[in-house]
This record gives sequence, C-alpha cells and structure tokens, in this order.
Amino acid sequence: MLNTPSSELILNADGSIYHLHLQPEQLADTVITVGDPDRVEMVSKHFDRIEHRVQKREFVTHTGYIGTKRITVISTGIGPDNIDIVFNELNLLRNFNFRDKTFNPVLKPLTIVRFGTSGCIQKDIPVDSFVASAFGVGIDNVLHFYQFKNTPEETELCERFKMHCYFHHTIHPYTFKANADLLNKTGQEFIKGITLTAPGFYAPQGRQIGFSVSHPQFYDDIRTFNHEGNRITNIEMETAAMYGLASVLNHHCLSLNVLLANRATGAFSADPKAATEKLIVHGLNFIAGL
Repeated sequence: MLNTPSSELILNADGSIYHLHLQPEQLADTVITVGDPDRVEMVSKHFDRIEHRVQKREFVTHTGYIGTKRITVISTGIGPDNIDIVFNELNLLRNFNFRDKTFNPVLKPLTIVRFGTSGCIQKDIPVDSFVASAFGVGIDNVLHFYQFKNTPEETELCERFKMHCYFHHTIHPYTFKANADLLNKTGQEFIKGITLTAPGFYAPQGRQIGFSVSHPQFYDDIRTFNHEGNRITNIEMETAAMYGLASVLNHHCLSLNVLLANRATGAFSADPKAATEKLIVHGLNFIAGL
C-alpha cells in the first residue's frame, strides 16, 4: 500500500476520481477526447448504445459501444492545464487500485485520440481540412513540471525550433511526437503536420485585438519554421501536452484536428458544425479500424 495522503489522491464520497467523477469500470480501453462538453454528444450519438453518462464541471463522459468496440468520449475543456488533470486521472482509473492504493502489477496503456478544432497558419491549406499531428510543440509550461526523456528526433526538432524563434529566451518549448502506429494508420484525408500548443487563445497565439503583444514576430517565426520538410500547420491548446503526458504515463496518443480558421488568409469555416461533424465521422471510422 502506498502512503498517499488524501490531499494528493483525492476521491469523491462514492469512490470516484475527483475531477472526472468516474469509476474505473466506466472507462473503456479506447478514449476520445474533445474540448467542448457539447461535442461529447456529437460523438456518442454515433454509438450503438451508451452504458455510462457522467458529468462534473466541464468534464462530460459517455462510454458506449460501436459494434463490439467499447469507447469512452470525454470533454477536457480548453487548455494544457486541463489536459494535466484529465490524463493523470485517466491513468489512475486505468492502472491504480483505489481500494488498496497501489498501482496494478501490470500497467496497461490507453489508446487516446483527440477530435479537436484548430486554426491553420499556412496559406495553402484550406479551412475544413483535417490534420493528424505528427508532432506537438508546446509553448506552455505543463511538461516542465515532469521528468521526461525525449527521443533524439524530438530533441532535434525542439532545438531547431528554439534557434528559429527569437522568443525562445523567454519561452521554453518542448516537443513530443505522436504514437507512430496510430499516425501511420491515418488515411490520405489527414494532412500530417506539426501542431503548436499555446497556453492561451489571444496573445499566446499571436492575436492582437486592442493590445500590444510582447513578441510581435511570433506569427512569422512559427509560420516559416520548417524541419526536414515538416512545417507547423496549426495552433491550438492541447496536443503537445497530450503527447507529453502520454509519453510520461505510457499511453498511446494521436491528435486529429479540423482546421476551422486560416490565420494567413483570414478565412473561417462557412459551417463549423458540419466540418466538425465530418471530422467525427472520419475519426470514428479510423478508431473502428484499430
């Protein structure tokens, strides 16, 4: 038994994990994450049946089946700080015995796939396109609180990104790659790119609306970055943290995004709901084939 104070591993009165309010038996081996709580139902309406519906705060969870495949879809809310909560609690649900307060003798990975929305930064990529994130580059600080070990490929990409972007003296990026097996199974409908994960939506993504930003070259720096033919395709607020925590906690992770905005052209999707629905259908077909 671990000597874990109740202040560190917090459970609710019913024995469920603190934030997600889930019991271990309510979690499937395959997990879909979405940011928006309303998007959970957009995914689960495609299930053949739903066995669990749970909600606490912004964390909405539906677990059910498509055919014989059991799937959990959960909303994370926005931002890498929420990813920190969700991934750690999913890991505990998967691998920790709450009664004995011990980790299970055999740790089992989850397959976690994000269905997200994002903004494109490359002029030649039209809105409503799909991206499978080959790498996530994070300019938030969540992963710096964990001990992690990068692959040589991840390290090289991160170092080149630092050299390319003048803001690296004040921002300390990190880089993780997608699970290779999952990424290799995506079809031609998914563009492979590098996703930049920011800690906010406005100045942290280079937007200037009624204020001045501290790094005015930010957008041009990231748009022109290229590493062995890989360029940054999109900016959002979750992917790099997901890949980093999946690496730390030994889970398999892939981020799929529909690009609703193009920052280079100023365009926005004419029907973002339809574009998101199309991503969900493609994403569920992908998951069904795993």
